[in-house]
Amino acid sequence: MPSNAAWLLGRALQPAEDAAAGARDQGRKVTAAVVDAAPVGDSVEIRARRARDAADRAREAEERAVEAARESKAQADRAREVSERGQARIKDVERETSREVKQRVAEAEKAAAEFVQRERQEAEADAEEQRLEVEEDVNDEVAKAEAEAEASQQRAEELVEDAAEALAESKRLADEAAEAARSAAQEANRQAQQLQDEANKRASDAEARVKAAEDLRQRAAATAKDTARELDRETANGGLDAYKKPELVELAATIGIENRSNMTKEELVDAITKAARRRARQGARS
Repeated sequence: MPSNAAWLLGRALQPAEDAAAGARDQGRKVTAAVVDAAPVGDSVEIRARRARDAADRAREAEERAVEAARESKAQADRAREVSERGQARIKDVERETSREVKQRVAEAEKAAAEFVQRERQEAEADAEEQRLEVEEDVNDEVAKAEAEAEASQQRAEELVEDAAEALAESKRLADEAAEAARSAAQEANRQAQQLQDEANKRASDAEARVKAAEDLRQRAAATAKDTARELDRETANGGLDAYKKPELVELAATIGIENRSNMTKEELVDAITKAARRRARQGARS
């Protein structure tokens, strides 16, 4: 800007300098014109008058030149004032623009800060909304899992209760079975005791019969062969088969056959036949 002001001031002063130089040139031209205008051979008076006229014109021209110089100086002064006012205005504009720049920068910074604050608030709001959504989803999943766990626990408790009832029923049935087994064992023992008593009785009877049979054997030793043949004959003719099993058991007891109570009828017939034959052979040898 200072270079522009100097240029402007130079432009304002240039007309004044040009006007002064023009006035000087005009004076020289007038003087030359006066000299040239004087006719050769004219009177002195005419030349003097011409000279005076030329001088008057020269003075007028000089006055006009001076006036032009004054006017040029005044314009130069005005130009300088304009330049000074322009410089002052430029400084004012610079101050104003600097203030406006600072103000606009401050406003921009404030707007930027507000924008950042708004963006931060919106971002925080979005984050909070997402967090709430995720938290809601998590709570729903947790509630669902808890409900499923509670239902599973309830089912487990029901199964445990059913198992306990089944165990109690099994224990009751086991107790009933044990009681039945004890009752059956007692009944079996009773029957076994009864059978044993009967066996003992039969054994006593058998011993008595054996003793009697021994007496008979001793008395009938001579007739053993006949008895064996008779028994063989009866066996061959199906005589023992005509006996009932209790009768065969009793007969087997009289001749000392063991395990007779567990034998079948056929086994009893066979055992009695073999025993009779042995007795007959023993009687024959004695």
